[in-house]
Amino acid sequence: MTQNNKDFRIDVEEIVRSKAGSKYKYIPRPVISWLKHILHQDEVNQYLNGRARGKYGMEWLDECVAYLEMNLDVRGLDALPDNTGGHYYTIVSNHPLGGEDGVALGSILCHKYDSRIKYLVNDILMNLDGLAPLCIPINKTGSQSRNFPKMVDAAFQSDNNVLMFPAGLCSRKQNGEIRDLDWKKTFITKSIEYHRDVIPVHFSGRNSERFYNIANMCKRLNLKVNIAMLFLVDEMYKNVGKSFTVTFGQPIPWQTFDSTRSHTEWAQWVKDKVYELGKQ
Repeated sequence: MTQNNKDFRIDVEEIVRSKAGSKYKYIPRPVISWLKHILHQDEVNQYLNGRARGKYGMEWLDECVAYLEMNLDVRGLDALPDNTGGHYYTIVSNHPLGGEDGVALGSILCHKYDSRIKYLVNDILMNLDGLAPLCIPINKTGSQSRNFPKMVDAAFQSDNNVLMFPAGLCSRKQNGEIRDLDWKKTFITKSIEYHRDVIPVHFSGRNSERFYNIANMCKRLNLKVNIAMLFLVDEMYKNVGKSFTVTFGQPIPWQTFDSTRSHTEWAQWVKDKVYELGKQ
């Protein structure tokens, strides 16, 4: 982890090199330059070495919320139980934005639960030094893939509430509606196994039409690479200064998820409950 007395930089070229491996040499230099631009490398590094310098965990998240000038209308939080008696929760949310929603929810929940929060996140986010202490990195496709089940179990066995976005990807526009893709069943399976009640959360917001058009084009072309993800930092900057409503529902007892439905069906059931919260 980077020491406080050193500059910390997001190095897009180095990240691409580490991900591409031997194929890196075939990537044209203009592509690298474009990636640095669309990922706002200079602006992000200015933030990391300025306002966010030396901040970690909850303090880093709070600073990020302030930097993005997020106006948050938080509902239902006060009614949630605390962790008295060693009870920890699985907290699941829709994922409309792909960045700001995770930052805001982490900040809110760290204050509620005294920083006893762990994200299950794409391993590339470990490049954000201030966020790393709260993260369990997940990379199902790389060399880490064989350790994926153990890392998930470690999160659920810990004395932390686990925050997840079960869709895995941020929301897409389908039939004119902005909504998550199908939710993965992992949070159901692990919540049952470790006797964790599930707290549903709805986060309002949307990305630009450009983002949804790119995502849908990738789907039509059956591309394996998630090109739309490259635009999420740019989308984040487009959303600076906007207002969002965050609605927490009451915990759903883990015993609810019985044999009347499959785990996959229960996951979609919880997803529907989340979107009902958004209509309140």
